[in-house]
Amino acid sequence: MPPPGLARAFVVQWWTTGIVLLYLSIKTAHQGLQSASGHDPHLVLIGGVEALAALLFLIPRTLRIGALGLLAIFTVVFLIHASRLQFRGDLLVYAAVVSFVAVHGSVPMSWLRPRDGSFVPSSDT
Repeated sequence: MPPPGLARAFVVQWWTTGIVLLYLSIKTAHQGLQSASGHDPHLVLIGGVEALAALLFLIPRTLRIGALGLLAIFTVVFLIHASRLQFRGDLLVYAAVVSFVAVHGSVPMSWLRPRDGSFVPSSDT
């Protein structure tokens, strides 16, 4: 069992990544709906699938399924941009973090609790 601080840092990284990816995917789908030349079904599809994968990534039981979905989306989007000679390094960073979280899996709540009572409020006030 890792130290509680390390487990908390992992959970913060996992949830921050999931929430940011969910926000960005919803933003992508919304941009597809608000396109100046009409709807862009490709953006709506990619954003919608990515949002679903991000939601699954945030749920402990479906974390790895969501991670696989996110990694698939990142691969497709990276290749689309590469075919246009655009480098999307941010997708590589997202993929690295999602892979790291997926390899380690979710964290049991017992790992987040202090074991020495150091966070127990004192009654000596």
